[in-house]
Amino acid sequence: MKAVITAIAHNVPDNVVDNHWFEDKIDTNDEWIRTRTGIVERHFASEGGVTDILVPAVERALAQRGITAMDLDLIILCTVTPDRIFPSSAAILQRKIGALNAWGFDLAGACSGFLYGLVTGAKMVESGSVKRVLVCGGDKMSAILNMEDRTTAVLFGDGGGCVILEAGESDDYGVVDSILRMDGNGEQFLYQKAGGSLNPPTIETVTNREHFVYQEGQTVFKSAVKGMADVSYELMERNKLTADDVAWLIPHQANLRIIDATAARMGLSKDKVMVNIDRYGNTTAGTIPICLSELYAQGKLNKGDNLVLASFGAGYTWGAVLVRWSLEKKQ
Repeated sequence: MKAVITAIAHNVPDNVVDNHWFEDKIDTNDEWIRTRTGIVERHFASEGGVTDILVPAVERALAQRGITAMDLDLIILCTVTPDRIFPSSAAILQRKIGALNAWGFDLAGACSGFLYGLVTGAKMVESGSVKRVLVCGGDKMSAILNMEDRTTAVLFGDGGGCVILEAGESDDYGVVDSILRMDGNGEQFLYQKAGGSLNPPTIETVTNREHFVYQEGQTVFKSAVKGMADVSYELMERNKLTADDVAWLIPHQANLRIIDATAARMGLSKDKVMVNIDRYGNTTAGTIPICLSELYAQGKLNKGDNLVLASFGAGYTWGAVLVRWSLEKKQ
């Protein structure tokens, strides 16, 4: 049977940072940020790591499903900001929630990380290898932002979400199809210059601020517009879906113009597109699970709805996943 989502939740730090916060730090203002990105505010964690952001979401999802962490078999934690290089943040999260029966790993797919993790988890369930998978997507992007670089500092936020995957009772619902892509030629346009085995930390790398996000914005933007739009349309075509058949597009929240271009390519009206970039910015691997969780919490998802989840991120990585929603509408 197909793997279905049986619970979903999200969490963001309490600390809200609006656009005006940057005005005395870098050459920018609220209007410049709003018109170019669609972002109004974002959340920055004042302490802790990405697992600290995810723990409350996981606890809510477990309570929603009516199970304990001991019932989990596998943890997939999608992030580019792990608590440490090693051990894995999946192991750290396992300890914090008490999921002593679960094994797991981190998955680094940047902004497409959650989609990569969702498909991987679904295949593990469908193979019969495990019964319950916790798939988390989250990032503490404030930890790798140069707050003096206006090309990146204003774009990102902290947050994350998670889903529990289990085998469904029929093939009518669940993770139906996916198209996942990657092109390593995009490395030079969006990456972290130092901190890994290629360029380990030194006094020079710290002085030169090479441990922060580096991005060539226009190049990434052009690739993202085409990549995310094309793969979403291809997924619709492959599954013989029209715009009327799609209940929601749930896109990665990097830029409002990229989201609009994807919706236009799919022929979707704006009322079928989930947008929360204005409140959270780009939380990288956290954007799609946060969107999905908010839609469910607001009672906007009905059992049987066709959802297209789409993303584009560093690597380059991109993709689209078709999910037929399995939970009853939340009242």
